[in-house]
Amino acid sequence: MMRCVRISWTVSVAKAALCGLLLLAAEAALAGAQREEALSFSVASGLHRSIDAVNAPRLVFDDAASGQAWLGAMSRRLATRVPDEWMRLRVLTTIQYEAKRAGLDPQLVLGLIEVESGFHKYAVSTAGARGLMQVMPFWVRSIGDASHNLFDLTTNLRYGCTILRYYLDRENGDLYRALGRYNGSLGERDYPERVFAAWHGRWKWP
Repeated sequence: MMRCVRISWTVSVAKAALCGLLLLAAEAALAGAQREEALSFSVASGLHRSIDAVNAPRLVFDDAASGQAWLGAMSRRLATRVPDEWMRLRVLTTIQYEAKRAGLDPQLVLGLIEVESGFHKYAVSTAGARGLMQVMPFWVRSIGDASHNLFDLTTNLRYGCTILRYYLDRENGDLYRALGRYNGSLGERDYPERVFAAWHGRWKWP
């Protein structure tokens, strides 16, 4: 009887572990259902120029002290998801730079990444979206270059921020709808609300 109980307990633990792994995988690449669409020549050219202009990421603040205060606070919040400090600071610096470059709130981008990939650099969704901001590969063909690697940190963030800025402009500043387009769930409430919750919750600043 003891042997049967032990086997049953082992099977239950194995099932629970499998469910946990499946849930983690789903969280690691939640979205990525952006729709490919025809872009006008002027829009495609503008987006291509934005993607192609590569500069070394740096913190963009009015003064160095503010930048270091932000970096320290965000680093503490991100530590459980990105344990390596060097990588964590690099991720945060690149997010802040690329968000500012695209005219976006870095805290919004942090919230979006939490929902999209859980900060897993190599996350891949069932639709094939890649990286931190879950960028669909068709964007490389539409506005980028075949040599671009969407798992590269800077490349992924540059694409993601550029695309979100494009959708925000297209929706005349309506962030709710822009997020819906980014996720491929336009008209549904769940995704924008989850991003807003992360943005104004964990990533609220100051």
